[in-house]
Amino acid sequence: MSVLDKQGAKATAEEAPAAATASDAGQGAGNAPRPRPRKSALFLTLNALSIALGIGLWWALAAAGLKLPTPPEVISKAGTLIGNGTYAKDVSASLMRVVVGFALGTAVAIPVGFLMGWYRVLRSLIEPWIQFFRTIPPLAIIPLAIVVMGIGETPKIFVIFLASFLACVISTFQGVVNVDRTLINAARVLGAKDTTIFARVVVPASTPFILVGMRVGLGSSWATLVAAELVAAQQGLGYRMQNAELYYDLPTIFVGLISIGILGLLMDRLLLLAERKLTGWQERR
Repeated sequence: MSVLDKQGAKATAEEAPAAATASDAGQGAGNAPRPRPRKSALFLTLNALSIALGIGLWWALAAAGLKLPTPPEVISKAGTLIGNGTYAKDVSASLMRVVVGFALGTAVAIPVGFLMGWYRVLRSLIEPWIQFFRTIPPLAIIPLAIVVMGIGETPKIFVIFLASFLACVISTFQGVVNVDRTLINAARVLGAKDTTIFARVVVPASTPFILVGMRVGLGSSWATLVAAELVAAQQGLGYRMQNAELYYDLPTIFVGLISIGILGLLMDRLLLLAERKLTGWQERR
């Protein structure tokens, strides 16, 4: 028996009682009663209370003389826009641009971030360009994108793609480089190849970072969308808000703002749900 085998046998013997204790603890934890849903109900109640207080504050500011439309005025304008079909067209156009740009940006950012974190040579080649473009706001690229790509959908989707890509690629890269080296070394000692280590160790450990980057990228996508639709657009929530500005139509502007906030919140909650499903092994507060 080699020295490594003896050390492995010794380590196995020493770890056996600990493993048994952990197994017993796991069984005990499995038999423990699940927490009651009171916590979720409390959070939902607090959320509803927060929304009610926000609307009440908005109404009070409008009543105090600030140039703000009241909630009934905004609801009435939303009903008008929904009734004539304008609202559905604007929401569809904006949602399509965000979904396509965000999906493309994320799909490119994740493999690039993995490559940057896993291979030092590629990191040295790619990282300077990533950091360079991070200092340039995507909004500043809109004029160049319109000149090069025209006034169709391509430049709008491109700037959204760029915003989501830059946010997600950095998070993915950080997730790879922050993987505990002990886990990687342990997998190597057990004979795992690089592909196995990457799939079984690096990817799961990086998943929380990736999902956080996706959530940040989603917010950047919506912020970039409004600016992109202010130039050379015929439909969309941003275009509708800009058109309403020319006529001092504050209720329409508020309809656009609230719609963007609600759509962004719903998409963020979907990502948060995916995060909880994919990272159930993480301890949470």
